Amino acid sequence: MQADTRRIRMLQSMPLFGGVDDRIMGYLLSRAREVSRSEGTYYFRESDPGDAMYVLESGRVAIVKCWQDEEYVLRELNYGDSFGEMALIDLFPRSASVLAKEDCEALEISSDTLFEVYDRDPRQFTLIQMNVAREISRRLRVADERLFELRMSERALHLKYDSHIY
Repeated sequence: MQADTRRIRMLQSMPLFGGVDDRIMGYLLSRAREVSRSEGTYYFRESDPGDAMYVLESGRVAIVKCWQDEEYVLRELNYGDSFGEMALIDLFPRSASVLAKEDCEALEISSDTLFEVYDRDPRQFTLIQMNVAREISRRLRVADERLFELRMSERALHLKYDSHIY
């Protein structure tokens, strides 16, 4: 099996590219840029313009938000995870920074390349967009659950505190 074929199969096993055919995957790979980052360096920073998404092929990154000049890790991503898709969907600047927690390799897929996929095969473009939407939706569900748990913990703490006052 050729290296490109192995790479295509690897990408197709990831949620973002599930169901995408070999022809379009080959095209994406031919247009994708390999981006390496050393441990402690950033793929991008919060508020940077967003014109590409990334698929992590090796290493581990942290999604980081800055608040009052301090950085806080929201979560970590590993092999097969993607990041940067939100900026391609909403066209806003980056909402967080992505920091390499160890040496990393990622494929960078530009918004221009995705639009070229649309020109070549609108069905495959739609499939990729649906996969991106599913991934963002999955992350939103996790964030909603965490927010709910936090609010319920705060409520329980207030109820416990209020019961001690009387």
